[in-house]
Amino acid sequence: MNAPPVESRVRSASPARARRAGAGREASVLYDAPGPRARRTAVIVSVVVAVLLVAAAYLLVYRPLAARGEFTMAKWGPIIDPGNENFGPLWKRLFTGFRATLTAAGLAIAASLTLGTGLAILRIQLKAQRSRRFTGLAAPAGYALRALAWLLRLVTRFCVEVFRGLPVVITIFFVSTVLPGIGLNLHEALWYLVVGLTLYNMVVIGEILRSGMEGLPGGQREAAAAVGLTSFQVTRLVLLPQAFRIMLPALISQLVVVLKDTSLGFFISYEEVLRITTQAIQILGNPIQLYVVVGAIYIAVNYTLSKLAQYVQRRLSRGRRALAAGATPPVALASQAEAGGMSL
Repeated sequence: MNAPPVESRVRSASPARARRAGAGREASVLYDAPGPRARRTAVIVSVVVAVLLVAAAYLLVYRPLAARGEFTMAKWGPIIDPGNENFGPLWKRLFTGFRATLTAAGLAIAASLTLGTGLAILRIQLKAQRSRRFTGLAAPAGYALRALAWLLRLVTRFCVEVFRGLPVVITIFFVSTVLPGIGLNLHEALWYLVVGLTLYNMVVIGEILRSGMEGLPGGQREAAAAVGLTSFQVTRLVLLPQAFRIMLPALISQLVVVLKDTSLGFFISYEEVLRITTQAIQILGNPIQLYVVVGAIYIAVNYTLSKLAQYVQRRLSRGRRALAAGATPPVALASQAEAGGMSL
């Protein structure tokens, strides 16, 4: 009996497929769409809340500040008026502070990413050594290597828990106090700040990448090992690139934390932007204005980093979709093989 034509099968299957798609869309709706009355109520409530917030801001924020003269040019002039005698020196000092902040953040980010990646790879490799028997070596050597791997795994786990559990400011104070005490004098507050930030953030980044690699399907590791890759090659070529892509939002968030934590250099006399701002406040007497400006600049930088992370993530997702769309379906491969006279 001949099978019905392909076109008729497609037409007969289309209504059923459409019904299933419609049922899936209905099942994905978590709540009923609001009607005209509910939408009108929501608009009215939103307007009332907005008016109340504006009134509260005016009564509780604007009027007290205006009564204290916080909106006068005497306070804002050194920041926004180029004709003010303090405008040029102030912004020159602020730019010096931001340059110092970005320098410390850049060095700490580079060191944290490098050492954190190495720490993640080391912990993954030490975990993989637990099941290795070292059959090519003598029994005492095999036991010694397994004991060494166990000891290193214990040491790395201890370091991770210690530096991740300590507040960053204590880590920075510890570095600036202990290193000169044991003869490692770094001579500049910048390096104590960078070392302290690196010790904290490298363990956080290492744990982010390690969890990303361990969260991947186990079949990828098994397939890579089946084609002859070593454990280190599996980690470096298969697991680590995917972990970077998957954990990119968490990594960018941690880099933003590094940038903000550079303000802790204030406590070890590192002249970053917060310390310079405090010095300027002691001379000009306008703390609210200067902190608002510096805070706005911090927000702009961190917002730019978050947008950069979203852009990179979209590009990576678009690249993966393009690769998936360019892959030849199995049916097409079978048709090509039959047309060419090949057998699969």
